[in-house]
Amino acid sequence: MNIRPSFAFTVTSRDVWRIALPASLAFITEPLVGFVDITVIGRLGQPDLLGGLVLGALAFDVIFSLAFFLRLSTAGLTAQAIGARDADDGLVHFVRAALLGFGIGVALLVLTWPLQWALAIILGPTDNVRPAFDAYLAARLWSAPFVLVNYALLGWFYGRASATTGMLLQMLINFINIVAGVWFVFGLHWGVTGVAFAAVLGHGVAALTGLGLVARHFGGFARMRGLVSWERLRDVPALWKLFGLSRDLTIRSAALMSAFAWFTAQTSRAGEVSLSSNAVLMQFLMISAFFLDGQGQAAEQLCGKAVGANYRPAFERALWLTLGWGMAVSTVMFCFIWFCGDWLISIMTASPEVQSGAHEFLIFAAIAAFTGMPAFVMDGVMSGATLNTIIRNGMVASFAVYIVAALTLQPLWGIAGLWVALNLFFLARAGIFLSATRWKLKALFPA
Repeated sequence: MNIRPSFAFTVTSRDVWRIALPASLAFITEPLVGFVDITVIGRLGQPDLLGGLVLGALAFDVIFSLAFFLRLSTAGLTAQAIGARDADDGLVHFVRAALLGFGIGVALLVLTWPLQWALAIILGPTDNVRPAFDAYLAARLWSAPFVLVNYALLGWFYGRASATTGMLLQMLINFINIVAGVWFVFGLHWGVTGVAFAAVLGHGVAALTGLGLVARHFGGFARMRGLVSWERLRDVPALWKLFGLSRDLTIRSAALMSAFAWFTAQTSRAGEVSLSSNAVLMQFLMISAFFLDGQGQAAEQLCGKAVGANYRPAFERALWLTLGWGMAVSTVMFCFIWFCGDWLISIMTASPEVQSGAHEFLIFAAIAAFTGMPAFVMDGVMSGATLNTIIRNGMVASFAVYIVAALTLQPLWGIAGLWVALNLFFLARAGIFLSATRWKLKALFPA
C-alpha cells in the first residue's frame, strides 16, 4: 500500500530534450566565458598573466562550488514540489536558498584577504603569477552575493522545467561577461582585473533580472509575500532537510573541486607553461561537461518530479533516456575536440610552448567526453532524488580513487598520469552512483 499519493506521467525523448537542449545551450556559454577570458589574456603573450587568471578562476570556482548546494538542492526540492503538485511551485525552497546565498556572499566578500592568503598557500602560485592571482580574486569576489542568488534562481527555474527561462538567464550572465571582458581588457587595459569585473557586472544584472521574472510569475512581489510566510520559511523539518542537503552537497562539491584543484596545483608546480597548456585543455573538458550537463539537468528535473509524484516507471524511463542521449552527445563532443582541438588551441594562445604542451595531451581531454558522461547524468539523477548522503559518500570515495591513481601514475607518466587519474575519477563516480540508485529504488518508491 502506498504511503503517499502517486501521480502517473510519461517521460519521452521530447521531454528530455525540452530541458536538455536549452540547458546545454545555456551551459555552453559558461565555458565560452573561460575560453574568451583565456584568449583575451593569452593574446597579450604573457604567461604570468595567463597563469594568474587560471589560478584565480580556479580559486573562485573552489570557493563558490562549496555553495553550489544552493542550486542543486533548490532544483531537486522544486522538482519534487512540482511532482507532488504543491500550490506554490516550490517558491518557499527558492526564497530560503536565496536568503542563505545572499548572506554567504556578503560574508565571503568581507573575508577577501584571508581567502586570498589561504588559497595562495593551497594553489601555490609562483612569484611571477601571484600579483595577477591576487588582483583577479580580489575583484571577482565582489560578485559573490549575486552569484549565489543566481544559483538559487537557476535551481528554481530548472526545477520547474522552465529550461528556456534558465537558459536566457545564464546566457545573459555570460553575454555581459564576455562583451564586458573584451572591452575591459582591450579597451580599458585593465588586464585580469577587467576580466574579473566583467563577471561582477554579468552576475549583478542577471540577479536583478531573475528576481523580476520570479515576481512576474507570481503576479508581483506582494503576492509572493502572501505565498511564503515567515512561518513557512522557519518550518523546522524543512530547515533541517535543507541543512542536511547543504552539508552533504557542500562536502560533495569540496571533493569535486579538490580533484580539479589537485590537478591544477600539480601542473602549476611543473611550471608556467605546463599550467597554461593544461588550462587550455581544461576549457575543452568544461565545454564537453556543460553540453553533457544538459542531460544531467533533464535527469534532475524528471527524476525529481518522479520522486515527488511517487511514480517509479517515470523515474526509470528518465534515467535510461538521459544516459542513452548522453552517449550520443559524448560521441559528438569527442569528435569535435579531437578534430578541432589544435585549431582552437592556436586561437586561445599565441605561445608556441603552450600550444605544443596542449597538443601533447589533447587525447585525454577528448576521451573525457565519454568517461564524464555517465558521471554528469548520474549527478542529476541523484540531485533530483535528493539522495544527498549517497552523493556525499560517493563523491568522497571517487576522490579517494582519484588521489590514489594520481599518486601512483604521475611519478610514472608525468602529466599524462594526472589525466588518466582524472578520467578514472569520472568512471568511479558514475559506477558508485548508478549502483546506489538501483539499490535505493524501493525506498524512493514505497509500495
